[in-house]
Amino acid sequence: MLRARPETLMLLGALLTGPLDPAGSQDALSLPWEVQRYDGWFNNLRHHERGAVGCRLQRRVPANYADGVYQALQEPQLPNPRRLSDAATRGIAGLPSLRNRTVLGVFFGYHVLSDVVSVETPGCPAEFLNIRIPPGDPVFDPDQRGDVVLPFQRSRWDPKTGRSPSNPRDLTNQVTGWLDGSAIYGSSHSWSDALRSFSGGQLASGPDPAFPRDSQKPLPMWAAPDPATGQSGPRGLYAFGAERGNREPFLQALGLLWFRYHNLCAQRLARQHPDWGDEELFQHARKRVIATYQNIAVYEWLPSFLQKTPPEYTGYRPFLDPSISPEFVVASEQFFSTMVPPGVYMRNASCHFRKVLNKGFQSSQALRVCNNYWIRENPNLNSTQEVNELLLGMASQISELEDRIVVEDLRDYWPGPGKFSRTDYVASSIQRGRDMGLPSYSQALLAFGLDIPRNWSDLNPNVDPQVLKATAALYNQDLSQLELLPGGLLESHGDPGPLFSAIVLDQFVRLRDGDRYWFENTRNGLFSKKEIEEIRNTTLRDVLVAVINVDPSALQPNVFVWHKVSLLLSGVVAYFRGRERKKLQKKGKESVKREAAKDGVPAMEWPGPKESSSPIIIQLLPDRCLQVLNRRLTVLRVVQLQPLQQVNLILSSNRGCRTLLLKIPKEYDLVLLFSSEEERGAFVQQLRDFCVRWALGLHVTEMSEKELFRKAVTKQQRERILEIFFRHLFAQVLDINQADAGTLPLDSSQKVREALTCELSRAEFAESLGLKPQDMFVDSMFSLADKDGNGYLSFREFLDILVVFMKGSPEDKSRLMFTMYDLDENGFLSKDEFFTMMRSFIEISNNCLSKAQLAEVVESMFRESGFQDKEELTWEDFHFMLRDHDSELRFTQLCVKGGDGGGIRDIFKQNISCRVSFITRTPGERSHPQGLGLPASGTPELGGPGLKKRFGKKAAVPISRLYTEALQEKMQRGLLAQKLQQYKRFVENYRRHIVCVAIFSAISAGVFADRAYYYGFVSPPSGIAQTTLVGIILSRGTAASVSFMFSYILLTMCRNLITFLRETFLNRYVPFDAAVDFHRWIAMAAVVLAILHSAGHAVNVYIFSVSPLSLLACVFPNVFVNDGSKLPQKFYWWFFQTVPGMTGVLLLLVLAIMYVFASHHFRRRSFRGFWLTHHLYILLYVLLIIHGSYALIQLPTFHIYFLVPAIIYGGDKLVSLSRKKVEISVVKAELLPSGVTYLQFQRPQGFEYKSGQWVRIACLALGTTEYHPFTLTSAPHEDTLSLHIRAVGPWTTRLREIYSAPRGNGCAGYPKLYLDGPFGEGHQEWHKFEVSVLVGGGIGVTPFASILKDLVFKSSLGSQMLCKKIYFIWVTRTQRQFEWLADIIREVEENDHQDLVSVHIYITQLAEKFDLRTTMLYICERHFQKVLNRSLFTGLRSITHFGRPPFEPFFNSLQEVHPQVRKIGVFSCGPPGMTKNVEKACQLVNRQDRAHFVHHYENF
Repeated sequence: MLRARPETLMLLGALLTGPLDPAGSQDALSLPWEVQRYDGWFNNLRHHERGAVGCRLQRRVPANYADGVYQALQEPQLPNPRRLSDAATRGIAGLPSLRNRTVLGVFFGYHVLSDVVSVETPGCPAEFLNIRIPPGDPVFDPDQRGDVVLPFQRSRWDPKTGRSPSNPRDLTNQVTGWLDGSAIYGSSHSWSDALRSFSGGQLASGPDPAFPRDSQKPLPMWAAPDPATGQSGPRGLYAFGAERGNREPFLQALGLLWFRYHNLCAQRLARQHPDWGDEELFQHARKRVIATYQNIAVYEWLPSFLQKTPPEYTGYRPFLDPSISPEFVVASEQFFSTMVPPGVYMRNASCHFRKVLNKGFQSSQALRVCNNYWIRENPNLNSTQEVNELLLGMASQISELEDRIVVEDLRDYWPGPGKFSRTDYVASSIQRGRDMGLPSYSQALLAFGLDIPRNWSDLNPNVDPQVLKATAALYNQDLSQLELLPGGLLESHGDPGPLFSAIVLDQFVRLRDGDRYWFENTRNGLFSKKEIEEIRNTTLRDVLVAVINVDPSALQPNVFVWHKVSLLLSGVVAYFRGRERKKLQKKGKESVKREAAKDGVPAMEWPGPKESSSPIIIQLLPDRCLQVLNRRLTVLRVVQLQPLQQVNLILSSNRGCRTLLLKIPKEYDLVLLFSSEEERGAFVQQLRDFCVRWALGLHVTEMSEKELFRKAVTKQQRERILEIFFRHLFAQVLDINQADAGTLPLDSSQKVREALTCELSRAEFAESLGLKPQDMFVDSMFSLADKDGNGYLSFREFLDILVVFMKGSPEDKSRLMFTMYDLDENGFLSKDEFFTMMRSFIEISNNCLSKAQLAEVVESMFRESGFQDKEELTWEDFHFMLRDHDSELRFTQLCVKGGDGGGIRDIFKQNISCRVSFITRTPGERSHPQGLGLPASGTPELGGPGLKKRFGKKAAVPISRLYTEALQEKMQRGLLAQKLQQYKRFVENYRRHIVCVAIFSAISAGVFADRAYYYGFVSPPSGIAQTTLVGIILSRGTAASVSFMFSYILLTMCRNLITFLRETFLNRYVPFDAAVDFHRWIAMAAVVLAILHSAGHAVNVYIFSVSPLSLLACVFPNVFVNDGSKLPQKFYWWFFQTVPGMTGVLLLLVLAIMYVFASHHFRRRSFRGFWLTHHLYILLYVLLIIHGSYALIQLPTFHIYFLVPAIIYGGDKLVSLSRKKVEISVVKAELLPSGVTYLQFQRPQGFEYKSGQWVRIACLALGTTEYHPFTLTSAPHEDTLSLHIRAVGPWTTRLREIYSAPRGNGCAGYPKLYLDGPFGEGHQEWHKFEVSVLVGGGIGVTPFASILKDLVFKSSLGSQMLCKKIYFIWVTRTQRQFEWLADIIREVEENDHQDLVSVHIYITQLAEKFDLRTTMLYICERHFQKVLNRSLFTGLRSITHFGRPPFEPFFNSLQEVHPQVRKIGVFSCGPPGMTKNVEKACQLVNRQDRAHFVHHYENF
């Protein structure tokens, strides 16, 4: 054992017993006494740490933890704190104090507590004991969510404790544990210096000398946001010595009182001792203020609080431990809370109470406590006079009754830890007691030598038995489990109970007797006996009189007790206590009468229940027309009123009288909401004038608003009525059972019973046909059907015309069309009227034929029928003209949508058979159409002439069809078997893709799980996982996955490597053709993970932004230091002032730019933009490296994933750069219709490719760095290469312009090209299937042009090919897109002598196949085919169809035509919608155990 040298002991004794210099100034050396340190150290010369900042609390009773060490007792061992708070402290407020204690005494007690103890500082690492709120709590969980908790963080503890049952956890005190004025001067030397002005010994003041400076750095003043307004920041908070001195204006007022009292003492001393310097003045004033504060606290306030006088002071007792006990903290704080009133009055010196201003509201009688927590720039404390009035008001106001009841301002609206948050003060205090490990009530009584109650009723006879019963129920009737805090509250009535009184008195006596700097200690040299006597005679009333400069008679002698209470004052106080705070009434709205605008009346339209109203404008037009527009002046609805028509107007009679209902016969109702009754009145008057002007009847009634809404027939209800209308309409036409059509509900109201008697307006009729009301077809059809000419179609009128279409013969339908377009009603159809009829069909089909083409068709039809010399046709002539199309007319119908529902379509499905047609099995066999019926869903079919076409001859035999009859018995599979077969085929098609995606996903998920688990559960105990578990798991896991994905996505960009590997055996296992899709998939997955990563960091930053500095210092010890010198950083600091934050924001910006310009929309409009922005990947990887190098949470790991892919990608790039680019001369350039540019150029030597492959070209005239991919349309046997490039973007448009100018020098005048490729894709696999189906959408036909020419060429040479048949289907919106490809298809038609290719073209912009309109176009097309052996629309022998091809029936047909083929290849290229339909059809057909359809697709 080491022995200390005598010299060391002597020096240490001199240091400990000699005067200390806390101020560190020369003036302090001349002071005749030992200056007390600010941090509490060395008060006790034997135990220097006693009472110092950071000293542990000293227990008076052994700890009571769940494990005996540190784990707090929780549910279910103890009751829920919120339930306990409600059971024990809820009650009627407003009862006055039995001892007439004043509110000033209550808040002075809080000020004394802030001077001696502070345990609110959270511990490190953070631990939470959140308070669960019972479901249905009226304050915190009114919606009965059941998942609400009140945050509660455990307090800072001494790390040397909490290690064993003999050394349980002890909390530390964050202020000095002495009555030394630390709430006035601060608990550290630096804090005190920040409060001082260093001039005249005074504390620093702001612009107003009566107020201190605003709180600012480096003071660690608590600056919680205002829970009422959310306002935050130090502005409006004063610099006090107490960390939470700005919590309420009442504590602020006491802080200001002592601030002014110190400066008053300093000024007085400066006048008495003009030769003293700043330090002497400050220390003398501080010494006097502290002594006065001690005297008032112990000898004036404490007796009024306990009704007990402390024993006489007998001198300093150095062996007495004065440390604050945790029992004292709870006992004092909680008893004060029962005395806090809901509001505090303000009065002047003449005892007149004044009204107070509420920020943003009207004035009120008192300052409501719950509305003034952490308030900034309080409008009631802006001047010295207002502070004085608040102090006088508190001294004159009686506090709440000293009992168990706590007002709701504390129990329900105590400021919580977050913005706009509240918490339960009592529940938090109960939880704080459990955090401290406080003993039970019985253990505390036993420790202080008090009697233990035998049962619950012995606690306090003044407590309501129901309260005791409810509390006992929470503790399972076990009195021994009753905790210290609720037990002490229940025992108190009028005065603190025996236990609380004993705890508080014991603490203050120890504070007094164990303080070496106590003012009565004559041995410390602070005061003389005379000065001590003066101090003993000083009361808080004297301090108030001196500071406020008020007449002493304005205050009672003891400001902590109100002795002379007037009847009026007591009545006012009692009334205020007994009622809830009055709700503030809003100012009455001024009545404003607005004149209706000339261009319309603004209002809100109520569309129906469960829908929000929308702003509209109503116009009353001169032609008896009511028009409804939206705010963009788009017409929403037009109602045409008829002469002498009755209009019903219903006005609401309640709820502001702002609503009206406009009922117009045969229309759905219009419900309008106006801003005021005056605005509604103005519109009603305008409507009256309108009705009078146009001889319309107007009937006005009134009813309640609720009844008005119930009576209204809204648009939704009208649609339901029309649904019933159409159901019964088709039920009668098709003889469907009434139950299938839908019957009226049993509880139908009048408006529903009128469903079958309602009439359709022109707009509703046009909507049912899917047309516009102004269309010529709609006008002709509506005029024909409207027999009574009233402008509406009745059920019978609609039924009559529908019967003709649904059940009529071809003669009936042709007669109906004849009548429709016999415009002059002379019984003849002139050539002009015939042309008008055809024009109306063309008009609703988007004008697919020009006038010249239509005129040619009309002349041809007249000539073919032998009517070329006739100018007018009879009906017989008209029907004779259509003689060859009886079958089409037979199935012609009027396609009706029947409302928004699917009910009408369901009726069709049950009652209409499918149309089935056939194709031949062999080139020599033909089948004729049979089994004709209506289509299942109105979808046009792949009907018409067959897939096989004999070129060079007219179709003299019946036209072959697309489908085949089921010649063999099909085994019906169950749904489960079909699903299994579909799944089997899907796996067979995409097994390589599935395996690769599964492996890549598994690796990504693995690195995610590894990092997420590590940082969430096994990382070093920094506290970050406890602080933001979800955020850290998301951010760390996604960071690892994103690092892996963004690294290995480089491999999908190694084009040269992929081209090489595609020809190796690896292509059997890795789908290299899907590299681009895999690139997109990785990119989308990575961006989703990047968003989740950002979301995780957003959660982290949010939590860090609202977390205290102590927590951040635990989590980020390299960034934050818990020295109390700064506040937690806000979100913008994390995002914009740190390296990870800035690089993260830049990464999101770069990713956003790259992803936006890589989208289909932008890539199509600006490929150069896509090309340039995608080269930002270099910046992306630089930012990724910097982002992870800061090591805010973990060490950099990105290089682990990035190194290998980067080396491979770099090598691939070097190969590309080393490849020599050869300038290619353009042999021929031609501008084709539809914006297509045809380029024919030289074929480089040794350039070998397969049909269906693509190349990248760069035009020297447009720059040599921008390459664009295009599919070759030339065949491999041709000597030159060709491309068909459609101008859809800036680059292709400029390319078209460059090659549009005539060249005088032939091919030498064309700009040259750079060529890169060829590159392979799935379409080049067409020759590996015996039967292949090529489906091209629009410009997506280009890869198939090369394939078709290649197939025909090889077959003409007699080459052995596996592929025996190709079905080529081109789906396009309009025939105008066919011109540029007509020559290629014509070439195929002329050279296909073996009937290898069947070509079908589909125009999708036209209406449905068997609709009346499309039937007429179909007749024209077939007529043209018959006469000229070519299509009217394309000029080709290939058949043109209308509508979209039904792929599923087509694929089923192929299984019959080619029964021996087990695998059929389907290759599609076009927009995603089309390829998805092809894929869906393949999946449905693959459910059958027959031919397997393998789909390859490419989208553009």
